[in-house]
Amino acid sequence: MELLEVIKSLSNETRLNILTWLKDPFDHFPKEELSEETPELGVCVSDIAKKAGMSVPTVSDYLKTMSVANVLIATRRGQWTYYKRNEQLIQDLAKHIKEIL
Repeated sequence: MELLEVIKSLSNETRLNILTWLKDPFDHFPKEELSEETPELGVCVSDIAKKAGMSVPTVSDYLKTMSVANVLIATRRGQWTYYKRNEQLIQDLAKHIKEIL
């Protein structure tokens, strides 16, 4: 884990909101927008952008930043990209903060 890269990827209120929303998508996104495959795939970029009230390109940039830092896992399905949390990295980050910082 590149700690500084992870922290930088989270240093934005919208990115932190996205991380929170993806923790339990069914609590934060309309059920009709979520496919049955959502637990495996995550949530589509366009649905995240709609929830954030931002343009798809802006949210895509945020998601890419978080994905490069391995905070999120991207899955491409046809023309759509879905994102979900990297729970292992998030657990490692919490442990690191608790034990080292």
